[in-house]
Amino acid sequence: MGSTPEPGLLAVDLGLRSGLALYGRDGRLRTYRSQNFGSQSRLKRAVPSVLAGTGPLAFLVLEGGGPVADVWEKEALRRALPVLRVSAEDWRERLLYAREQRSGGQAKDAADGLARRVIDWSHASRPTSLRHDAAEAILLGLWGVLEVGWLPQVPAEVRAR
Repeated sequence: MGSTPEPGLLAVDLGLRSGLALYGRDGRLRTYRSQNFGSQSRLKRAVPSVLAGTGPLAFLVLEGGGPVADVWEKEALRRALPVLRVSAEDWRERLLYAREQRSGGQAKDAADGLARRVIDWSHASRPTSLRHDAAEAILLGLWGVLEVGWLPQVPAEVRAR
């Protein structure tokens, strides 16, 4: 008989096109993707399935707010799933150097490179192309595993440039 997997952490870069990143209790990225919900009504219908399809969860981490965040939070509340909400500025401050945040373009390029290093360190499948929302979700999830104590610090292999 197989054992039940340990609950993970799901990070969501919010939007009608959302980035999703699932982390294991060991702090490593398991899966990531971009999903286009298309409309608020389709998002409302899809969120319960997305959460159910990820397996057991210990935390949901959301970047941003507004009506899209409310949909995710309502479903998390229904499941008694703890939610951490953070702004992009806050997780970037913890993960990116100040010189990488001088402009939006610099921050996006730095985030892409850091997300790819997380993918490599985690031994997750490599993307042929990495959408910006998926890269942001990967880093949001890294912030989340640091925040909840699943990792004590950003791994040296990820931080190295």
